[in-house]
Amino acid sequence: MKLTKLKAPNTFLIMFIILVIVAAMTWVIPAGEFERTEKNGREVVENGTFHEVEKNPQNIDDLLTAPVRGFADPDGALIIGLVLIVGGAFTVFQKTEAVDSAIKSIAKAHSKSSLLQKMLIPILMIIFSLAGAVFGMSEEVIPFILIMIPLALTLGYDTVTGVAIPFIGAGAGFAGAFINPFTIGIAQGIADIPLFSGMEYRILVWIIVTSIAIIFVMRYARRVKANPKLSFMYEKDQEKKKDLHLKQFEEFEGIDRTHKIVLGIFLAGLLLLVVGVLNFGWYIEEISGLFLALGIIVGFAGKLSIKEITDAFVKGAKDLIPTGLIIASARAILIVAEDGRIIDTILNYLSSLVEGVHPIISAQLMFFVQSFLNFFVPSGSGQAALTMPIMAPLSDLVEVSRQTAVLAFQFGDGFSNLIIPTSAVTMGILALADIPWEKWAKWIFPLILLFTVASMLLLIPPFIFGWN
Repeated sequence: MKLTKLKAPNTFLIMFIILVIVAAMTWVIPAGEFERTEKNGREVVENGTFHEVEKNPQNIDDLLTAPVRGFADPDGALIIGLVLIVGGAFTVFQKTEAVDSAIKSIAKAHSKSSLLQKMLIPILMIIFSLAGAVFGMSEEVIPFILIMIPLALTLGYDTVTGVAIPFIGAGAGFAGAFINPFTIGIAQGIADIPLFSGMEYRILVWIIVTSIAIIFVMRYARRVKANPKLSFMYEKDQEKKKDLHLKQFEEFEGIDRTHKIVLGIFLAGLLLLVVGVLNFGWYIEEISGLFLALGIIVGFAGKLSIKEITDAFVKGAKDLIPTGLIIASARAILIVAEDGRIIDTILNYLSSLVEGVHPIISAQLMFFVQSFLNFFVPSGSGQAALTMPIMAPLSDLVEVSRQTAVLAFQFGDGFSNLIIPTSAVTMGILALADIPWEKWAKWIFPLILLFTVASMLLLIPPFIFGWN
């Protein structure tokens, strides 16, 4: 699939409007801070230490320099680097035509098997959900977007389905995780409860949340396959299909030896990615290095010349420059909020709303508080370090178990990641797929409502059976 240039000025406009609104908030909301201390190698806030500090309202100069600082921001720069390298490596992979062969093979099998037609999307989403639940797949979704979109288009679905399979699959698993070290591990450690405890109920939560995601995506995919014009990506998808350069898969005779070798190397690289994340703590730098090596290796294995490899890599990275701009813009919003010193003030105010109501309502309010704060801190580990030192002791006061407080954090941090424009991963994926944020938000909003209702309901049983 040819990676088309971003043609969604509305997305940039929306993000600039949000940037202006956040800057305006720094003039209205009092500046404040919590004292911070180190716990288990991570900086966390100290409950009860909030105090007002000198205001630092953001002016026009701050607005104009924030996007540039978004590129320099460590988290933003790493994700931008990952996107460019993955884009380059994947374009080399495409150049070998092995990915076309794999898609033709799957499409041919899909056309002949009614069971595969029914089960392919659920199986893929369960795999991605498990990845989110076990090792917190987030940035790691990006390479799969480039595989799933052409696969979805070839099978008669649309770009939205291609994005939804890995992104919503992993996102549902992330929010309903049972052993994600980046959310549950950190949150439970800060809350002083046994690491990965409460497993039985968390697995039930994962099953329910993943089922909701699969049913939602399956219903949409079936409607679009029956009537492609129902997709808001219809016009763009017609252009993408022209760029796939796929012959009729019914005439496909099979994957040749060279393509099998290339695919084997690529799959081995993805397996190494999982092993590295789980066993060696790999993060964006190591993942980027892996894909850089993969791009070189699959290029030679696919019998490409050095010039073909380098040209393909540069072209792939160049096509994703708009994605880098989107990611930097998302980070700019957070930089303005941090420099304006309003995030701790908002946290202090919202946490006070949880007190004085029934424990079940308190747990549900914790979920909404975490969801709102995720707009400003769209990082699972970062949000845990910010909020759990306050929510954990607060849960004791309002008779909500600390396990429930952690679950409310998971839901609030996880589900909103699928829609918030301040998430570099979310905006990067949408830019990668050439999906305008405002259209994605309209499409996914019903699912967010379903997840919200499910979250509120799933926070009730822990109080009833005394989940500790």
